[in-house]
Formats: sequence, structure tokens, C-alpha cells
Amino acid sequence: MKKTKAPSVVLVVEDELMLRMRAVDIVEDAGFTPVEAVNADEAIEILESRDDIAVLFTDIQMPGSMDGLRLAHLVHSRWPHIKIILVSGQIAVTEVDKPEDSRFFPKPLEIQQMILELQGMVGRGALKVLPTLSAENGSLTKENKELRYQLQQAGAHAKALLLKTVLDTEKQQLIIDENQPLQDALTTENDSLKLALEQAGIDANALLVQAGIEAEERDAAGKLQKLIHAELHHRIKNMLATVGAITDQSLRTATSMTHARSAIDGRFAALARAHDLLTRASWENATIDSTVRSAVEPFDQGGGRFIISGEDIRITSSSVIAFAMTLNELCTNTTKFGALSLPAGQVRLEWRIEDDRLRLEWAESGGPPVTEPTRRSFGTRMITSLGQQLKGQVELDYRPTGFVYRLDVPLESLTTR
Repeated sequence: MKKTKAPSVVLVVEDELMLRMRAVDIVEDAGFTPVEAVNADEAIEILESRDDIAVLFTDIQMPGSMDGLRLAHLVHSRWPHIKIILVSGQIAVTEVDKPEDSRFFPKPLEIQQMILELQGMVGRGALKVLPTLSAENGSLTKENKELRYQLQQAGAHAKALLLKTVLDTEKQQLIIDENQPLQDALTTENDSLKLALEQAGIDANALLVQAGIEAEERDAAGKLQKLIHAELHHRIKNMLATVGAITDQSLRTATSMTHARSAIDGRFAALARAHDLLTRASWENATIDSTVRSAVEPFDQGGGRFIISGEDIRITSSSVIAFAMTLNELCTNTTKFGALSLPAGQVRLEWRIEDDRLRLEWAESGGPPVTEPTRRSFGTRMITSLGQQLKGQVELDYRPTGFVYRLDVPLESLTTR
């Protein structure tokens, strides 16, 4: 009997929950087996523990000890047979930046193009490694040195001009004032000249300091503006990629266009609420309590149907979005099929912090009898993926008396990035 060859394994490294799920779908549609990692450190652990990885599919911007570009070069130096696909919503990687013969694609990704690229890369020869590019840092250092030298030269030149002006003025005053005796004039004018020169020196230094500060402020303001534009560009690209992922995932599992439309609208609304929450917090860490209450508020129409309790802590923006999307799925499911589909149904949502871990439980009661679903929907994938996103575990308990969802994750994965 002919043995069937196992499909090639692709390691997907992406810290954003929705984007990782979409990348996994792309890999599966291409006919390969995905293995998921949230950051470079986790990816290296996977690579060191198995020998069947054929392709690395990695985002560039990620939290952890290294970004995706450094990971790519490390992978090629240690596992030269592995092919690489790099993606990013902000950084445009040039040929000299990335390992030779690897591929780079900007976000949002085009699914069919990525499928073809994956299929085309498998079977190609080993790739060579190029050293990481350091010219940018060198250029910045050189630019700073040149700027410092120019300011110093400008200062010296300005001081010389001021002193020359004072000397010329005093000389003219000596010549014009003919009524004053020459000796008295020289003594008086020398004293005046000395005082004027001292004052000129003080004024010149003050002006140079002021000019230097203004030049530094203008330079800093320009760099800050570029940074803001780059960050805004990155967030817009990521948002578009997330919107595309939500749409694609919703259409994949929808039983009808009506169902798809409803699912997409609900997920977009959840994403918008999460971004509203982050905007109010100036995109800094929001709290877990505000995230939970914001997510469940649209579903608590009768009031008092959610019993919420837990110690409030600040969590990262990526955790806010992941929690908001997960809770939206839980709320949608319980409204349609679970406890909140009946008037007497309730959801108890509580969490506690112990041993540097967050343990959260969603428990439904007062609803119809529960049975485990026969198909794995997009919503189920999302709520289970939250555990991996936060380096922890998720448990789904389909009790007849009410569905229970448990999340157990290290506190560090929620509060640091």
C-alpha cells in the first residue's frame, strides 16, 4: 500500500489574535499544517523541539526578545532549509534587509497570493543568511555628529560677528566725537568697549543657547511627527488586516448571508468598542474591568443579567482587543443559544489573581440544556485561541446546566508587551 506523504508544516508567528487566525487559514488553504506561536521566543522553542518545520511565516513587529526580522536571520543561520515569509503593516523590508530568497508582503495580505507563494516556496533550495542591516543606526549617528558640529560652527561664527559689530561701532564713536579730549575719550571708550564686549559675549552665548535649544526642539519635533505618522500608518494597516480577517473568517463559517452579515456586524462593533476604550485611555493600558464591562454592556439589555467581579488591573492594548473579541463571541453565543436566550438566564463572570496568574471563569445558568456542538465554529476557535495568545490555557465545559468557560494565564502576558 502506498504511503501518503504528510503535508508540510508551516510555523505561523503573529502576536495579534485575529491576524494569526487568518494566517492559519491561509496555511491550511494552501494544503499545509500550521503550528502557531505568539512571539519569537515561543517560535524558537517550537523549532528546537521538532524537525518538520518547512516554512516560517512571521510578522515583523512583535513583543519579546526579538522582532520577526531578527528571528528570520536566526532561523536561517540555525535551520537553513526552512523557507521564510515576512509580513508587516509598517516596515517595508528591502532585499538587503531580509534573508536571501525569502519573501516579504505588506499587510493586509491577499489570500490567494499568499496561498500561491506558500505553495511555490515549498521544495526550493536552502536559503543563505545575510547579516542584519545596521546602516540606519550608523547614518543617524553620523547625522547627529554633523548637526552638533554645524551648531558649534554657527555659534562661533555668530559670536565673532557680534564682537566685530561692537568694535566697528565703538571705533566710529571715537572718530565722530571730536569735542572730547582724546585721552578722556580713549579711557571712556575703552571702559565702554570693555563693558560692551562683556555684554556682547553674554548676549551671544544666550542667543546661541536659545538657538541651539530651538534647533534641537525642531529636530525632535520632526522626528516625533515621523514617529506618529509611522505608528498611525501601522495601526491603520493592522486595522485593515483585522477587518479583512474578521470578514473572511465570518464568511467561511456562515450558514447563510444573513448569518454572515449579522456575525460581521457584531464583530466589527466589538472591535470598535475596544478601540473606543483604548482611545479614552490614550491608547495606553486600559483595565480588565473596563474591558469586560464595555464588552458585555450591549448584551445586558434587561439589566443585572451579568454578575461581574474581580480585581482590576491594567492590561496591554493587544490584550484589550483579544479580550473584547473573545467576550463578544461568548456574549453572542449565550444570547442565541445559551443562558441569555431565556428570561431567567444569567452569566457569572469573575476572575481572581493568585500565584502571578489570572484565572477567569464565565459560568452560565438558567438557560436551556447544553450540548457540545458538533462543528468547530469561528467563534469557538477564537475563544480557545485567547489562551494561546496569552500563553495560558482555556477550558470549555459543556455542562447540561450551563456552559462554563475558564481561562488561566500568566499575569505577565497581560500586563507587559
